[in-house]
Amino acid sequence: MDMANQTRIKEVAEKFGTDKVVVILGGAEAESAGLTAETVINGDPTYAGPLTNIALKLPVYHIFEIKDLIDPEVYDAQISMMEMVLDVDAIKDEMESIRQQFS
Repeated sequence: MDMANQTRIKEVAEKFGTDKVVVILGGAEAESAGLTAETVINGDPTYAGPLTNIALKLPVYHIFEIKDLIDPEVYDAQISMMEMVLDVDAIKDEMESIRQQFS
């Protein structure tokens, strides 16, 4: 997660409260999604960004994990193509692993 996005997430969490913010990711690779999830939950593990040593403990999900909450027509038009080319199971497994590790 780049520094600009860390700043945006931090500002939103400060403005609205961490209990009112949910982060939805759309990264194409499990490892990058996991690193981003770790950053918004436990702080920047690279110690390079605005979330260094700041554990926001935000709930975080990948868009594939919330498929059932999205209008099927919208999901089909905007996301379903990516399901065909990405390793959805690896992404979901990584997200679950990060949530368990830092909860």
